[in-house]
Amino acid sequence: MVEISEKVWDVFRCPSCPTPLEQVPEGARCTGCKTLYPYTDEGSLDLRPQRSKRYELSFEVGAATTSLARLDFKPLRRKANPEVDFSDMPVPRHLNPEILSHIPRATPHGCLMLDLGCGTGIHQETGERAGYEWVGIDYDKLGAPLYGDAHALPFADRSFDFIFSIAVLEHIRYPFVMMREAHRVLKPGGMFIGTVAFGEPFHENSYYHHTHLATVNSLEHGGFDIQAVAPSRDWPVLRAQAAMGLFPEMPNLLARLIVAPVQLLHRLWWRVAGLVSDKATEQARVCNTTGSFTFIASRSRA
Repeated sequence: MVEISEKVWDVFRCPSCPTPLEQVPEGARCTGCKTLYPYTDEGSLDLRPQRSKRYELSFEVGAATTSLARLDFKPLRRKANPEVDFSDMPVPRHLNPEILSHIPRATPHGCLMLDLGCGTGIHQETGERAGYEWVGIDYDKLGAPLYGDAHALPFADRSFDFIFSIAVLEHIRYPFVMMREAHRVLKPGGMFIGTVAFGEPFHENSYYHHTHLATVNSLEHGGFDIQAVAPSRDWPVLRAQAAMGLFPEMPNLLARLIVAPVQLLHRLWWRVAGLVSDKATEQARVCNTTGSFTFIASRSRA
């Protein structure tokens, strides 16, 4: 069975009630509704809701999007003084130096980090290097220590100091609900860093690929303060489509070589267009043709 610390057991809540969970030999049992959340055959703790749940949201139609005026939507800049040094350890290739430089150091050491949509746990070492106790949850990925639903996170309010969510938001059926849930379980002052698909092809039941405006809208509705929404310069739409859609099962290097001439022509044409239109800027090119966006946000201390 997966090892779960007492600190994590203390923040578990029934995803339906929500009431504290108690540890039992079969898994976890809600102290309120008495629902049993069992261990899977692989030893993961299954905290997915066992019945449907109504989630009420409201929208203020006509209200301004307050973050747009101060966001530049440029590729993410590397933080001048990163809090954590990852230079001497292997990290997943999708975590570029820019993203890594924005990961906050755990304060205090050992506080909780939620890896939302953790897959097989490839970010665990990264989180632990930053000083966190890593808590990984996924909906159904074999190898995840916890199974759960991002629409009904099985944790108490204000449980986590940091939330990491890489390439997950596009797979969420109701992204506004996920954002509200992420905000609910994050502590005031906590950071939320993630990525979301934009120009990637449909994959693994992806629902809503987000533009930069949609990313801002989802985060703002969740209640987050947004520091950056940044297009990926290293993952343009042509490369994403070639790797994930146009040439299934083709070696990645070969797929990149096939689209490289079109990518070069595309960049040259935008430069030419920039001579006659002030809208054809390099910033617009990257933002309009990226495969994904990175977002950095936080929960207000107020």
